[in-house]
Amino acid sequence: MTPIIRIQREDFDLSAEIAALTAGRSDIGAVVSFSGLCRDEGGRLKALELEHYPGMAEAEIARVAEEATRRWPLLGLVAIHRHGLVAPGEQIVLVIAASAHRRAAFEAAEFLMDYLKTRAPFWKREHLLDGTIGGWVEAKDADDRAAQRWE
Repeated sequence: MTPIIRIQREDFDLSAEIAALTAGRSDIGAVVSFSGLCRDEGGRLKALELEHYPGMAEAEIARVAEEATRRWPLLGLVAIHRHGLVAPGEQIVLVIAASAHRRAAFEAAEFLMDYLKTRAPFWKREHLLDGTIGGWVEAKDADDRAAQRWE
C-alpha cells in the first residue's frame, strides 16, 4: 500500500477522496478521516497563508506516512495539505486512514495529524481583517506534547 500524498492550492472533496480510496475494496472495515479547517481567530483573521518548499514537504510527509504503514495494518492512507491563502471556514488539511479495524485507522490518523501539526515543513502567517500581515504562527506546546506520545 502506497500512501497518497498531495500538497495543493485548491480545495479538496472529502467524500470524493474517501470514495476513491475505498472503491472496489471489500477488505476495508474502517475509514477514519480528519479535515482541519481555518479558524477566524476570534473574528480578526482574513486568511491564513501557508507556505512550503515544493518537493521537500511531500517527501517528508511521505516518509512519516510510510512509518504509519509500518506501525499499523493500514489498507489505505491519504494526506492532503493546502498551501497559499486559506480563508476562515475553508479546509486546510485532510487525513484519511483505512484499515480492516477501527483502532488502527484511528491511531494512524492521529499519528499523521500530530506529525502534520508539529513537524511538517509548512509555515503559516496570519493576514488580518484590518489589512495588516501578522507574524509567522508558532507551534503550540499542546501540539508538541500530543506528538511526543508517538516517540
